[in-house]
Amino acid sequence: MDFRYKKMIEAGLKVAGSNMCDEDKIWSRYSQDKVDIGEGLARVVRVLNKALSLSVKMRALSIGSSDEPQFRILETFFQGGLYLFDIDKEALDNVRERIRRQHTGHVQTIRGDYTAVFLNHDKTQVFLKDRLESGKVNLATFHHSLYYCQKEAWAQIFERIYTQIIASVGAIHAVLMSSHSDDEGTTTWLYNYFAGKFCGCRNDQDLGRFKRELSRGRIYKDTRLFLRTNRIHFYVHDFTKFMAVIWMILLYPAVHRYTLKQREEITEFIYRRFWMKKKPLIQMQDHLVLYKGIKFRGSI
Repeated sequence: MDFRYKKMIEAGLKVAGSNMCDEDKIWSRYSQDKVDIGEGLARVVRVLNKALSLSVKMRALSIGSSDEPQFRILETFFQGGLYLFDIDKEALDNVRERIRRQHTGHVQTIRGDYTAVFLNHDKTQVFLKDRLESGKVNLATFHHSLYYCQKEAWAQIFERIYTQIIASVGAIHAVLMSSHSDDEGTTTWLYNYFAGKFCGCRNDQDLGRFKRELSRGRIYKDTRLFLRTNRIHFYVHDFTKFMAVIWMILLYPAVHRYTLKQREEITEFIYRRFWMKKKPLIQMQDHLVLYKGIKFRGSI
């Protein structure tokens, strides 16, 4: 085996199991994922601005917010109150430090598990009263946070938020990796191939299917639903950073415990199919938007 090749494979294996926050920072820095989410979010905010009087101070709830850069868009537009709800203490600590430093007192952090709240009617009401100060919001976002919830629970969570948390004029914006792709250069294909081969798992978190399910629901009869899919590129001139993102996508070790032999196969595949060819990794990314109380067509 070529010495350089062996060293590269060893380096790729070494970063398996890196901290997921660090992996996500690499992904965010070397892809346009956050730019894509920010652009989608801006379109949703534009629709809300058109639907509401300029005198209305909009309010928003970011679910699974972490400390992502969308904070800057949300903080600017939602002067009536911005609530960042996340289970990650470190991420919320970063946000709290920024709130103090930049004197943005209308922004508040909430630590907790959103599934424990929004799967229960009474807990949702308590959350509205105690955490949202009895004020409904004009926007709720799920930016890559539906990954942490079984798809079977999505409908119930959305119904709770739509009926109990969203104001008479508002929106829900969700973003996820597409669940199906035949392109071997995509994150979806890689996950379905390796998780399927080694763990018998496939990505079943499908926003397109979920949109069709919601459109048949009685409570969404007058709701405008939109789905859009965008193409995200990721590439970095550092194989260890490239592999760190691969392990994040393949959910190792948080969900799937690939054996050493399996990790070697994955690393060698990525090195040959991507790294040697300087080929970027592609993510097909779905945006789902629900508009409540919007009389005009809206957009996404």
